[in-house]
Amino acid sequence: MGLARKCQISLSDTRYYHCVSRCVRRAFLCGEDKLTGRSYEHRRSWVEERLLFLGQVFCIDVCAYAVMSNHTHVVLYVDDKKAERLSDRAILIRWHKLFKGSACGHMYLMGKCLDEGQRYFLDKEIQKYRQRLSSISWFMRVLNENIARRANKEDGCTGHFWEGRFKSQALLDEAALMACMAYVDLNPLRAKMANTPEESEHTSIKMRCEQAKMAKQPKLLARFIGSPRKHMPKGLPFELKSYLELVELTGKCIRTDKRGYIAKSEAPILERLNIKAQNWLKLTTQFEKVFHGAVGKPHSLDMYCEKLQHKRRRNLNTSETLFA
Repeated sequence: MGLARKCQISLSDTRYYHCVSRCVRRAFLCGEDKLTGRSYEHRRSWVEERLLFLGQVFCIDVCAYAVMSNHTHVVLYVDDKKAERLSDRAILIRWHKLFKGSACGHMYLMGKCLDEGQRYFLDKEIQKYRQRLSSISWFMRVLNENIARRANKEDGCTGHFWEGRFKSQALLDEAALMACMAYVDLNPLRAKMANTPEESEHTSIKMRCEQAKMAKQPKLLARFIGSPRKHMPKGLPFELKSYLELVELTGKCIRTDKRGYIAKSEAPILERLNIKAQNWLKLTTQFEKVFHGAVGKPHSLDMYCEKLQHKRRRNLNTSETLFA
């Protein structure tokens, strides 16, 4: 039996999570249905646009994503500290981009005076919205519900579009984060939907490659800020150049028509994270198969399970082998 969502999310242990949503019926989320010949390719842009929009509204950063034919992958960073810093007005403005809100909230934004009772209920609302804007569950709910409604309307049907709730994995350390991001970015290559990372439509790696050509980083994605150091700004603790090279080299390794090897000299980040090349290849091609639940090095898993009072250490043997 799977763990309750509240037992899987622990921001004191990590703010990085890998989330997967899958379609429940044979009709495609995206791509082309070979049986009917009908194309659903345009739905990939629905997901991508909605995902990036929500990344600007919620206090949650999008680190990596891939929109596939019948499922989506996304790696998220929960910035709960940002939610705490935002003013009441900013919280309401963000929430009203998603929902209608209450009469008191609209009165407040219009500068109208509120009596003591109205202010009391408004404060309660703002507190609730503040928590929701840093909630992965609400982020995925708003993302998936929007896509489901649009797809059902287009298909002229009703009922569930997604396969239950989304699946989430806690990424407990840098090694797990890097492996999962590469796994997500390489999904289209493994599915033979693209030949190179920069040709992978509706993925974070394509967006990063396009911006890298102009010596920039995408504003809609979490930024790479370099190696960990004493005073770390918010962002991914890796070098962008190293990550792109790593994804490229890994992509060559998983192609069936080529044989490749990730040399330490070409991918120093593997050496820095103490991951063997053969283990890295397994991590980035079979991430969902080899890991179920939180992912990280053995000591990270021990601390995570102890804090959440989990008696069973899932993935411990796998972590000892692959992250050794």
